[in-house]
Amino acid sequence: MDLHLVWLIYKKNSKEAREQAQNCFIALQSLGIKAIYVISGPGVNPFPDLIKSQAKLPDLAVVLGGDGTVLGVARNLSVYKIPLLSFNVGGNLGFLTHDKKELNNKNLWQLILQGNFSIQNRMMLQATCNIGSASQPRQNDICFALNDFYFKADDDELSPTCNLQLSIDNEIVDLYRGDGLILATPTGSTAYAMATGGPILHPSIDAIVVSAICPMSLSSRPVVVPPTSELVVKPLGDENRKVKLWKDGTSEVLLSPKDSCIIRRCHHYALMVVLNNTASYFTTLTKKLHWAGSLINDQTTKN
Repeated sequence: MDLHLVWLIYKKNSKEAREQAQNCFIALQSLGIKAIYVISGPGVNPFPDLIKSQAKLPDLAVVLGGDGTVLGVARNLSVYKIPLLSFNVGGNLGFLTHDKKELNNKNLWQLILQGNFSIQNRMMLQATCNIGSASQPRQNDICFALNDFYFKADDDELSPTCNLQLSIDNEIVDLYRGDGLILATPTGSTAYAMATGGPILHPSIDAIVVSAICPMSLSSRPVVVPPTSELVVKPLGDENRKVKLWKDGTSEVLLSPKDSCIIRRCHHYALMVVLNNTASYFTTLTKKLHWAGSLINDQTTKN
């Protein structure tokens, strides 16, 4: 990979992430590679101004934080086809990141320059909300998600139950009554959707997972639909009962029964840089999510 400009994006309120960004800056400068570092996190989105102020986009964005930081960067930079190299610095689960120990490798940047990595194309979703009457809707800007979009009742003072109608490719397929509805990517299948009993999809598969949150019907089951599907979610019921759309765990917009939200696959992918010595996807499942626990115990016993 040719590196002329690298953006170092570190997690808000993390001293360790800031220090690692400074270390990366020094290492890159010593190789004659221009680098700038910026902070990102809840309430801090540097990307619109950063993109406007720069004459050239970076060859690589290095993310220093947890999964939430990675998701925020992916939502903002994936449309520009900027590869993301992520390290779990100051994060928790770190499912989308490399171990921060990789940053101690003195040859890290040489390995990148020599092409010792692969790039995974991670499918993303986009949502467009039509606010207002069917005859005169006001369309919100398109928003993106790497993990998922989900719909939940907005008023915490009342029951969390909401009513949602789901159409797929112009056909009404279900009416959900419960705490909400999740539409997830394969990447997001190991996040909120998994907690609702949804299936785990390998990230190399393009598909959309639809999973209800605490449904009030035993017949409501997760379903996987083709990536070419167009899904439309409409709130039903009382006009005063607002439903909130969330993207990757971040609040986006309020919807009422006269509104609708169209969700489909993005035209672009999140380009995730994976170092050659990175553990396999199934090993990551085992370590991060305690998957195949009996297998781990058996291997421990044998060793």
